[in-house]
Amino acid sequence: MTTDDTSNADGTGPTPSSEDASRHDRVRTHPTPGAGNSLAHWTSARNPLRVAINYVVVWLVRISPSLRLKRWLLRRIGVTVGEGVSWGLEATPDVFWPDLITVRDHAIVGYDATVLCHEFLQDEYRTGEVVVGERAMIGAGAIVLPGVEIGPDASVAANSLVTEDVPPGETVAGVPARPMNSAAMRVDDAEEPAGNTAGTEDVRTGSSDEPTDDGPSEANVRDASGDRRREVDGGEEASDAGSPDGGR
Repeated sequence: MTTDDTSNADGTGPTPSSEDASRHDRVRTHPTPGAGNSLAHWTSARNPLRVAINYVVVWLVRISPSLRLKRWLLRRIGVTVGEGVSWGLEATPDVFWPDLITVRDHAIVGYDATVLCHEFLQDEYRTGEVVVGERAMIGAGAIVLPGVEIGPDASVAANSLVTEDVPPGETVAGVPARPMNSAAMRVDDAEEPAGNTAGTEDVRTGSSDEPTDDGPSEANVRDASGDRRREVDGGEEASDAGSPDGGR
């Protein structure tokens, strides 16, 4: 990975400039002073009035049915929005740093999806730009973490948590999101219990040879009845042969 020689404006170190940098390489850390967690110092990280305005605009974006109005509102708070972008109902951009979001032409951000550009931690907070590529799709309820880049024509399944970059044309799903054709996902499928299939055909056809709680099978009943008839007939013949009158 290569880096620029210049430091970030906040003095947190050089900015990664390599195209193959990971999400964590692109996220910037901002230490916070004092004993409290970083969220307790949010007013030092971002102007409260700016956040309040962002919140109101984001609320309008979430409930507006007009895609054209959504795009206009998102641009007002600093989101880079391409042509033909579809921003779904209840979908939420980062309220603190919406200016770190880029959604390229004809991308779709689905219903109730969330695009985050910050993380408030105990001793620091982190910020990172999120880029949604051209014609990419983010499914309903999915969450995209700071620093993630979703490539052109890539797809994120509903309710997924995107913690890593998504290559162009790839489809990811799960928590955390992984490629749907990945070896790891195939291993998970293979580890699921397959169940006992030995008697499946017998159960479906009712041809199991093992006794059941329902009693003997119809064939066994017929065989037993025949045996009993033969035993009775044989007994009668023997009785007749042994009678004083010779069976007459």
